[in-house]
Amino acid sequence: MSGSGGGYSVPRKTLAELEKERAAKEEGEKFETELNKYIKELLKDINDRDVEGINRHLETLRNALEKDIEGYVDLKFGGSIMKNTYADGLSDVDMLVQINNSELAGAKPNDVLKFFSEQIKRRLPNTEVKIGKLAVTVKFASGHEVQLLPSVKTESGYRIARPGENSWSNVIKPKKFAEKLTSVNQANANKVVPLIKLMKKINASFPPHKQLSGYHIESLAIDAFKNATSVPKTYKGMVEHFCRHAEKAVLRPITDSTGQSVHVDNYLGGANSVERQRVSTTFKQLLKRIETANNTNSFSSWKSILEGE
Repeated sequence: MSGSGGGYSVPRKTLAELEKERAAKEEGEKFETELNKYIKELLKDINDRDVEGINRHLETLRNALEKDIEGYVDLKFGGSIMKNTYADGLSDVDMLVQINNSELAGAKPNDVLKFFSEQIKRRLPNTEVKIGKLAVTVKFASGHEVQLLPSVKTESGYRIARPGENSWSNVIKPKKFAEKLTSVNQANANKVVPLIKLMKKINASFPPHKQLSGYHIESLAIDAFKNATSVPKTYKGMVEHFCRHAEKAVLRPITDSTGQSVHVDNYLGGANSVERQRVSTTFKQLLKRIETANNTNSFSSWKSILEGE
């Protein structure tokens, strides 16, 4: 049956309007394809690191540290290299210096750091060596930076220095975190680790007081992509998803699963601190740049974001 009045007919789109929509859709798809292709090429450059040069530096440091002590020290890749999130020019080469059966095993962290610094300066007098709160950083003329984090062996495992204290930490479990990251990475077609490297590059363009630590970025990525069935699969989409997640997630502390400290982001203070709000605002501003670039299909704007300009 049909009657008069009361009905509402949705106006049909004109041929010109349909053609405009089709062209816009094709342009958007082409933009996404080209951008994801560019990101893959960018990741190749980020992954390019001087392995032989780094190994030479590490052997020199090992020889310097073992000289004049009883027993031996062992260098183990830690931080970003152990987790495969190292990016040339963006991440320090973190080395866990395991002290075994030597007189250093009974020393305080500050004394060990001082010993490391003196030994390295003696071997490399023209190389920049700095003592930090937890590690000794060695900056070579090649541009490579190596951080040496001392750890002492106990019956239950290794301990590192406590931040701000001249004492050793609880037993650390860096492999636990690495295994967790590996699991999330594999569940997301092995794209989370490359995404982390990409975010480290973007993060490096932020003002120093707004930058996140590499460990913090890795922890945020694990949380953001832990449910692989409900997250984007392209690098472009993953960058956007990470930024949306980080904008809110940085406002609250993340529990540290390695045992190094209570939280991975102690450096930002408590929940909703001024520091956390500042970082959250940075991601909000980044998301606005991304939205503008998407609305205009601007490849150059996205390139500026990804290259930290």
